[in-house]
Amino acid sequence: MNPTLKAALWMTGAIASFSSMAVAGRELSAVHDTFEIMMYRSVVGFLVVCAVLALTGNWAQVSTRKLWLHGARNTVHFAGQNLWFLAVTVIPLAQVFALEFTQPLWVILLSPLLLGERLTPVRVVSALIGFAGILIVARPGASEVNIGVIAAATSAIFFALTTISTKKLTRVSGIGGIMFWLTLMQFLLGLLCAGWDFDIARPTLHSLPYLALVGLAGLLAHFCIANALAIAPATVVVPIDFVRLPTIAVIGMILYGEPLDIWVLVGAAVIFGGNYLNILAETRKFRVA
Repeated sequence: MNPTLKAALWMTGAIASFSSMAVAGRELSAVHDTFEIMMYRSVVGFLVVCAVLALTGNWAQVSTRKLWLHGARNTVHFAGQNLWFLAVTVIPLAQVFALEFTQPLWVILLSPLLLGERLTPVRVVSALIGFAGILIVARPGASEVNIGVIAAATSAIFFALTTISTKKLTRVSGIGGIMFWLTLMQFLLGLLCAGWDFDIARPTLHSLPYLALVGLAGLLAHFCIANALAIAPATVVVPIDFVRLPTIAVIGMILYGEPLDIWVLVGAAVIFGGNYLNILAETRKFRVA
């Protein structure tokens, strides 16, 4: 099968997973707060990761080396994911996804500070284009910049920090170890934050399937993206990933009556343009090298 077609199939799974997680998160908000969602999601993920490690015989990947870095990574990811779940309950799903696409732009800006990478002119231009897209999506002054917009935009910063710390972790830890500590630590963080008032809502017959879906979809989405990137270049995968936006926009319209906001789509296209410019420049650089 053609590698591009294979990548498209994997990305279809990722798009379906991310969309399912957004819908499940909104449905769960009627019963559980974001901390409880993260706690139960991590239980599902932890059981799946342990099962995979046992079946594949990769328990050796789990070690306490750089445990502090695992802790830092999982704390910022926990914060970002909670903000993301908050955003999907407050603003249109398409707006959440559009603002989430700014994550690579934050990686561009934060990598020189945290990884010592060089901030090239192309990266600066990419970031500026992307932030112009943010202004189009949020439209401060033309529409209210509410807590949902702030949460979605801020979650992208935390996801960028997660990406940077993951890059550091892959130098000393296997994927199995990273996922083990991710699910375990985020369960503990969720338990601590959800239980500070000694009032944790138990799963109901309505919420239980959605909790399972959130846990499985989160793992499956990243698994699909990793496989897509393994067989096709980012210049192919990223445009396919952008299909997430019109997909979730249609889902939001059908399930929740959310209007199709042309400015959200335009702003997201500008954000995509900034991301893609940087990807093209990086790809060309590696070809020359």
